[in-house]
Amino acid sequence: MVALSELIPPEAIRLDVAAPDWRAAVRAAGDLLVADGTSTDAYTDEMIQNVVDNGPYIVIAPGFAFAHARPSPAVRRTGMSWVRLAEPVEFGHDANDPVDLVVALAAQDSAAHTDAMAALARLLADPEQHDRLQSAATPAALHALLRSHDGVEEPAAAPEPARAAPDAGRTGTEQHKILTVCGNGVGTSLFLKNTLEQVLGRWGWDRQVSVEATDTISAKGKASEAVAILTSREIARTLGDVGIPVKVVQDFTSTDEVDHVLRDTYDV
Repeated sequence: MVALSELIPPEAIRLDVAAPDWRAAVRAAGDLLVADGTSTDAYTDEMIQNVVDNGPYIVIAPGFAFAHARPSPAVRRTGMSWVRLAEPVEFGHDANDPVDLVVALAAQDSAAHTDAMAALARLLADPEQHDRLQSAATPAALHALLRSHDGVEEPAAAPEPARAAPDAGRTGTEQHKILTVCGNGVGTSLFLKNTLEQVLGRWGWDRQVSVEATDTISAKGKASEAVAILTSREIARTLGDVGIPVKVVQDFTSTDEVDHVLRDTYDV
């Protein structure tokens, strides 16, 4: 798997960028992808249109937008860019605005960057590391922070009290399945999948409950295989009634919030 620092080279990092609005902020991140040959201008337009069509669901944590669109011919290879804004901008998200960090992803598929998404989620969820990233003085210094976490696993959490594992329930299978859903299935849903898997591991439920990241179209077809969907408020509105509970998560990097949602899902 490709490391986070490989997907975000120093040349794809810009700090203290002036952007008058969210479109300009996403375009600044897209311009970096274009400059290093990862994608074309058409993909930047697709990232912007994704927000227009689906709402600001890409704002997945306070101050953080993860810009992306579906894999398309405008993506030449999988890569990412990092833009720290000089002044925060509004995307229209109820809970997580304003945004001062935009990370853009251009993906050919969901396979190559799964580990990198997990590493980025852990970094942004750690207040100390988040502060270091926000205070990095140069692209080289920020890249060194990313590189120092390549291949670093999350420390084992203190064991929690034993919980009764879920039975096969309505699916009639050996494992329960929970879907994490975003507009495209290759970006924000992977963040939420990683956070949910951390919580399931702490509960000791990781063998009984599997997690699949997917897009809105596929989620409707896969809902019959799952016990619940975790997603953003905007994507929940798009999904509508799919026959299973759809749970809203505001901060995709927060294990505390996902723990609460999982308790509500299983009435724990």
